[in-house]
Amino acid sequence: MGTPDFAVEGLKVLVEGGYNIVGVITMPDKPIGRHQDTLQPSPVKQYAVEHGLKVLQPAKLKDPDFVEELRSLNADLQIVVAFRMLPEIVWSMPKYGTFNAHASLLPKYRGAAPINWAVINGDTETGMTTFMLKHEIDTGDVIDQVRIPIADTDNVEIVHDKLMALSGTLIIKTVDSILDGTLKTISQEELIERQKASNTQMTEEEMLAPAPKIFRETCQIDWNQTTKRIYDFIRGLSPYPAAWTSLNGKSVKIYDTEKETADHSLTPGTILSDGKTYIKAATKDGYINIKVMQLEGKKRMPVTDLLRGFKLTDNAQFV
Repeated sequence: MGTPDFAVEGLKVLVEGGYNIVGVITMPDKPIGRHQDTLQPSPVKQYAVEHGLKVLQPAKLKDPDFVEELRSLNADLQIVVAFRMLPEIVWSMPKYGTFNAHASLLPKYRGAAPINWAVINGDTETGMTTFMLKHEIDTGDVIDQVRIPIADTDNVEIVHDKLMALSGTLIIKTVDSILDGTLKTISQEELIERQKASNTQMTEEEMLAPAPKIFRETCQIDWNQTTKRIYDFIRGLSPYPAAWTSLNGKSVKIYDTEKETADHSLTPGTILSDGKTYIKAATKDGYINIKVMQLEGKKRMPVTDLLRGFKLTDNAQFV
């Protein structure tokens, strides 16, 4: 069960590994285009169709017809990657239950956007977790985890692709442990207690940092934050959905930056530029040097290219 590109890797390794996949569940085709008259299948559906797999696309997961069709597949195990929250009638159906492959080191970053929030919060490590589903979202017993470092220059796309590449191996390992009877799990409550014992300086709030869904208002830059905080915020939203700010009443998206710590007396958001090679904005304790940005209604481009046809006004400021 899955929808985006991230979920394709797990399906791919199962197909290539010869596992018996009786069905693939994904979102209904999405209307696209100016008139919303073209339907676009999800990446998971595209892969499934290409490989002759049965595809189910329920609009509602509690729909009796869908539940009956799912039951008729007689699946022994269900695997969820980047999908919707499942009702109990669905996740409890197979004899081996349902497990989720989640893009964080649970119990940290339960929620819809774990990769974004790990980068936004400046974490130096993240990973993938497989866990058994239960009622409360992302709280089930942990089966296995794999860890990767987050470099200071990584944006969310880079971390996403690293985790996606690892997800297939973790899914196969988890499936095999279930099928051969060697499955061992640990409750997330016990993991929290172990973390407390091994890292006495980390608070429980840090261990349980949430990963809520990201909306446009979530992505607005607060220039009153520290340079490091803003730098991490921008790369945690790049390239999608992209951090943004306002300039002369219009939206500006910022994709790539460098950070510079410095003492100054400028109002945060104040823009400095030579009009040719650089644009940087004052922060609470330094500057954000902008490398790639996008003006409202224009294409994304390097600042050096943008400045060839765009002139900043005197006393320009991001707000």
